[in-house]
Amino acid sequence: MLETLRRIVQEVSAAEDLNQALNTIVLRVKQVMNSDVCSVYLTDHITQTNILMATDGLNPDSVFRVRLKLTEGLIGLVTRRAEPINLDNAPIHPDYKFLQNTGEEHYHGFCGVPVIHHRQVLGVLVVQRREQRQLEEDELTLLVTMAAQLAGAIAHAQALGSLDDMGKPIQNSDKPFRGLPGAPGVGIGTVVVVYPPADLAAVPNRFTDNVEEEVRVFRQAVTTTLNDIEQLKKRISKLPSENSALIDAYTMILKSNSLLGVTIQRIRKNKVMASTALRDTVHEQVHAFDAMEDAYLRQRSDDIRDLGNRILVHIQSKASGNRTYPEKTILVSEELTASAVMEVPPERLAGVVSTKGSGSSHAAILARALGVPAVMGAKDLPCAKLEAEQAIVDGYQGLVYRSPSSNIIDEYKRLILEEQELSDELRDLKDKPAETLDSIRIPLYVNSGLLSDITSVAELAVEGIGLYRTEFPFMIRDRFPGEDEQTGIYRQVLEQFSPRPVTLRTLDIGGDKSLSYFPIKEDNPFLGWRGIRISLDRPDIFLTQIRAMLRASEGLDNLHILLPMISSVTEVDEALKYIHRARTELLEAGHRDIKPPKIGAMIEVPSAVYQADVIAKRVDYLSIGTNDLVQYLLAVDRNNSNVADLFDCLHPAVIQAVQHVVQYANKNRVHVTVCGEMAGDPAAAILLVGMGLDCLSMSIVAIPRIKWVIRNISFKQANALLNDALQMNSARDIRNMLTEEIVNMGLGGLIRPGKL
Repeated sequence: MLETLRRIVQEVSAAEDLNQALNTIVLRVKQVMNSDVCSVYLTDHITQTNILMATDGLNPDSVFRVRLKLTEGLIGLVTRRAEPINLDNAPIHPDYKFLQNTGEEHYHGFCGVPVIHHRQVLGVLVVQRREQRQLEEDELTLLVTMAAQLAGAIAHAQALGSLDDMGKPIQNSDKPFRGLPGAPGVGIGTVVVVYPPADLAAVPNRFTDNVEEEVRVFRQAVTTTLNDIEQLKKRISKLPSENSALIDAYTMILKSNSLLGVTIQRIRKNKVMASTALRDTVHEQVHAFDAMEDAYLRQRSDDIRDLGNRILVHIQSKASGNRTYPEKTILVSEELTASAVMEVPPERLAGVVSTKGSGSSHAAILARALGVPAVMGAKDLPCAKLEAEQAIVDGYQGLVYRSPSSNIIDEYKRLILEEQELSDELRDLKDKPAETLDSIRIPLYVNSGLLSDITSVAELAVEGIGLYRTEFPFMIRDRFPGEDEQTGIYRQVLEQFSPRPVTLRTLDIGGDKSLSYFPIKEDNPFLGWRGIRISLDRPDIFLTQIRAMLRASEGLDNLHILLPMISSVTEVDEALKYIHRARTELLEAGHRDIKPPKIGAMIEVPSAVYQADVIAKRVDYLSIGTNDLVQYLLAVDRNNSNVADLFDCLHPAVIQAVQHVVQYANKNRVHVTVCGEMAGDPAAAILLVGMGLDCLSMSIVAIPRIKWVIRNISFKQANALLNDALQMNSARDIRNMLTEEIVNMGLGGLIRPGKL
C-alpha cells in the first residue's frame, strides 16, 4: 500500500496544473480502491458552494456543472463537519441529495473525506460503490492520506491564481502570495527575475594535463570577482556601514584559504580543471552550512554558492553583461542574495522578493538598510512566469500581488503616499530626544550586527548600542579569532561610540548557531548547547573573549557586557567569576586603566523570567530579548511560514512576562531594557513605556517611529493602556486597541497595514 501511495503522490506532484492533478487522483484512487466512482469537489467559500471538479465514474458532463450549497447533501455534511463520512447505504441517509443526470443512482456505498489546508476545508474527496458496504479502516486511511496530498496541490494552485471561479483562467488576481516580512514598506513596480549567472551543480568532472594553467585561470577569476565585489562596495558606500560588512565578508571568503587554497590544492592534487575543483570546494562548504540547524547560518550557504557561481562565470569567460533595470524594479529570485540586490541601482529598486529565506538572510538585512520593502519565503511564487509583470510588495504583512487589479494598486498607492508623508514628518525628529509628554526620557539604542566599520552608524542620532552581536567575526573565519583580533574589533566599536554605552553580547553560538570549524549536531538545537552554556563549558573561548572586551575598553568607560541564554542563577554566578578573573589577570599584567564593566543578563528563556528577582540582585542590568522570548513562550518558530502568523509580541503571555521582569528589575533598582522586534513595534512600544522601561533597543530603521510614539504619549496614558491590555485575552484585541490609540494620536501610518 505504501508503494502504491508513493507512486500516486509522485504522479500528482508531477502534474502540470491542478486539473491534471485532480484527474490523476480520481483515476488512480478509483483503481487502487477498486471502487466504481471517485470524484473531487472543491469548496468555494465566497459563493458557499461545493463544485464537482473531477470524476471517474459519474457522467463527465457533470464536471463544473454540479454545484451544491454547503448546506446540501452528503458533500455539504463532510464540509461542515470537516471529518470523513463513511456509509454503507448513502441514499437512505437524511442528508443525501440525489443529483440528476450524473448516474449516481446506481451507487450505495459512500465515503467522503475533507481536503483541509491550514484549518480550512478546500474540498471533498469521494469514493462510491454499487455494493452496500463501508470502507475498511485501511481503505479509509488511504483516502485520508490522499486528501492530505491533494490539499497541498489545491492550496498551491489557488496561491498561483491559476483558477478563478473554479476553473476559469484569470488575467490578474487580488489574491496575494504569502511569505514572511523581510523589510517594512510597500513597493509597486515591474518584476525583474534574477537567475544565477552560472550553475556549479551542472559542472562535470573534467581533467587537465596543464595544471598550472588551470591554477592561473582560477586565480584570475577570483581576482576579477574581488574587483566586482569592490565595485559593489563603492555603490553602497553611503549606506549604514553594517552593510559594507556583508561585502567585507565576501572579500574575506574570497581571500580565505578555505576557498582559494583548498581549490588550488584540488586542481594540483586531482589534476582537474578549475571549474571542477571549485565545484567540489563550494559543495563541501555549502554542505557544512546546510547541515546546521540555525536558520541564520544556513542562509550563509547561499553566500558561498553565490560567490562560487560568480567565480565560475569568469572561469567560463562569460561576461555577465549589463542588465537594464526598470525605473521601479521589483527584484525576484528563488534564492535572492545580497550581491544581487546590490547590482540594482538603489534609486531604481522598489522591492525585493525571494521564494526562500527569512528575515535573517543577508538580502533581507540589506533591504532594511536600503529602506526597500522585502518579502522572503514566498514559496508558492512562480518566479519563472513573472518577468516584466507588474507586482506589489507588501513588506509589512509579507504579501506579494502578481498583476494586481487597479483597485488594489490604487489602495497601495495611497499607502505609499502616507508612507512618504510619514517619513517627512519623522525626519524632523532626528535630533530631538525620545521624551514623553510628561517629560520622561527613554533612551533609544540600536541593535547592531555584522559591523566591520561602525563609523556611519556612530554618527547617527542614537544614544548607544543596546546589542552588539559578537558572533560575526567568528562566523566569517575558518578558525576562532584570537584575543588581539577581537580586541581590535571591539575597540573600534567602543571608541566610535564613546562616551555612549556599547553593549557587547558574549558569543551566542551553539546548537542552532554552529560554526563551520566548531560543528555541533543536535536533535533539538533550540533547546540545546548554546549561548552561555558553551561559554561556561569552554572557559578557554570565554576568557579569551572577555579579556579582549576588557582590553578594548582600556581608558574608556562605556563597556557593557551582556550574557545570553541565561536560564539559571548558577550560570550568572559562574560567568561573573570568569569576568572578575579576567579583569584581575589584566590588571596584574599591567593594564591599569580597565574599569569594571557593567554586566547584564539577557532574559530570553522562560525560566529566567521567573528568576528575574534573584538574577537582578547579581547584575547591573537586565536585557529582555523578545525575539527568542516570544518564540520560547509561544512555541513558535517565526521562520516557519506554517506558524509564523502565531508569532506576536502582543500575546498576553508575552506582555505579562515582560512586565514581570520589569517589576523585579525596579524592585532591585537595576536598569532594564527591551531589545528585538517588540521594541521596534509602535503598538508594543506604548505598553513598554507604560511599564516604565529604562531604554529600548531596536534596528536603526525603527527608531524614528518609536521616537514619535514616545513623544506623543504620556506615561500616565501609556500605563492606563497597559492596564487595559492586561485585562484582554488575545493579541488581536490588544493590537486593535493600541492601533486605535495611535490613529487617535494622529499618525495611523505608524501601524502596519492589515494588522487590524
